Amino acid sequence: MRLKLLQIIISAIFISCSTFAQYSYSKPLNLVTLQYPPYEYEENGEIKGMAVSIVREVFKRMGQPIEIKLYPWARALRMVKEGQADGIFTAYKNPEREKFALYSKGVLMPQSVSLCTLKHKDFKLDKNLTNLKNYKIGIVHKVSYGRNFDNAVKNNIINRTVKSYSGEENFERLLIGYLDFAVSNTYGAIDILCKIGKRDQISILSPPIQEVPSYIAFSKKRNLLGTRDKFDIILSTMKADGTYDEIIKSYTSCSPIN
Repeated sequence: MRLKLLQIIISAIFISCSTFAQYSYSKPLNLVTLQYPPYEYEENGEIKGMAVSIVREVFKRMGQPIEIKLYPWARALRMVKEGQADGIFTAYKNPEREKFALYSKGVLMPQSVSLCTLKHKDFKLDKNLTNLKNYKIGIVHKVSYGRNFDNAVKNNIINRTVKSYSGEENFERLLIGYLDFAVSNTYGAIDILCKIGKRDQISILSPPIQEVPSYIAFSKKRNLLGTRDKFDIILSTMKADGTYDEIIKSYTSCSPIN
């Protein structure tokens, strides 16, 4: 009698857990991000981008429906902090954000900052950026290019920056020879140059000035540790089976990265 009762209790627990799992996976996770092509952007009412495609594929393999919405970055972060959204990408990691956000262990998207110049120019970038002094370098107003570049400007190692109001304007100035170099997020540069049909005229110098990893992060108020761990496992699998690289290539297909 006791054995039969124990079997009934175990069965009830199993059914309850199964029902809960089905419910939790049928309810979409609310993810937020920003307008930041080619990683995330809206086109004809659809949210696209290389990071979006990777995130969608991971959750598709998990069997977890998601909804992705674009917001100004400060608002998106606040929504995760307050538990109004389940997760956010592509987010840099810092101690302040780690107080309210549970970051993936695996890097969702490596983001690098590179120096770009005309194809015919022969230039080897110094590790400390000291050989950029006196060159005219295009930047976008109010954009940070990482600690290395920003500190070089602050310390007058880079002393001839020219401000534009968009990446497109920056590259237009480079193409007509008004600038010696343009600094840009690497994939952002490829995206712009592909769209304007000038990828073959510009070299993206290697190594990059700086590489910064970005992640998906989940609201700690949503108790999504298990989801984070499953995301990490599947992201790792996608990198191993080639799916991750194929998605990246699909957004940089007009020409390979130099």
